Amino acid sequence: MKNATLLTVLDAAGPADSHKAIAETARTQNIHLSYLVVGTVPQFPNYGVGMLPYGTPVVPDTWQDAVAQTNAELQTKVDALETFLSRETMSGDVISAYAEPTGLSDVAAWRARLCDLSFVSNDLRREPLAFNSVLHGLLMDSAAAVVINDDTGAKTLNASHILIAWNTGLPAARAVKQALPLLKRAASVTIACFDPIMNELADGENPGSDIGKWLAHHGCNVTLEQHPSGGKTVATCILERAEDVGADLIVAGAYGHARLRETLFGGTTASLIEQRDKSVLMAH
Repeated sequence: MKNATLLTVLDAAGPADSHKAIAETARTQNIHLSYLVVGTVPQFPNYGVGMLPYGTPVVPDTWQDAVAQTNAELQTKVDALETFLSRETMSGDVISAYAEPTGLSDVAAWRARLCDLSFVSNDLRREPLAFNSVLHGLLMDSAAAVVINDDTGAKTLNASHILIAWNTGLPAARAVKQALPLLKRAASVTIACFDPIMNELADGENPGSDIGKWLAHHGCNVTLEQHPSGGKTVATCILERAEDVGADLIVAGAYGHARLRETLFGGTTASLIEQRDKSVLMAH
């Protein structure tokens, strides 16, 4: 992804050196590194809310201490990143955001709109609500694809073998188009279709052949596969096939079904997000 801008969303309390591994790859490809360091405001305890004008709000010392600690962690991480970029003479920028978990969605999306690809650090998973808020904001309200489970960026930017979980849905098509620079650099690309519906009104008579021809025209070394799920979930099939072929990265559409439905009942996207073993590039 030469000359690209990459956004990495980091947890303020995460490891201090989690950002360093991407530096050499970024340098060789003239990549601009954009960092967003996020911290979550601790929940204000219910007993601290008074019934004005008849009661007096109580601000517990523990809550104030937690706020101060998070602010200090944010500043420490920002300073470390700015020092790193300066010392390594890297092209980059750093900002921070401090908000309730649900408020981080808009900040992340706004930041990603002028980036080519976004990474969400696994450090943020320690705050599940914040992680999901950031991820969904990036998927739903920015124009960039999102990568999870690749804190160093190496699995994605240097991917040798990529597995595409393909169907004819718009999210899958967007994910493939966003991943095209990576697909063109990869040594091999496997297009895997699971439980395809083989007719003209669904996935076509030869599912995956259309996207395969398009990628081959771009110079990709493509292998097309069609698999029955055999009673397994599609997410399980995707992960197992990625392991079988030695894929460094999975490319998949996100939320082909309604997000609320997936949140309540689960689904392929939810399962791919929950797992931590394989790097996944997603777009909606």
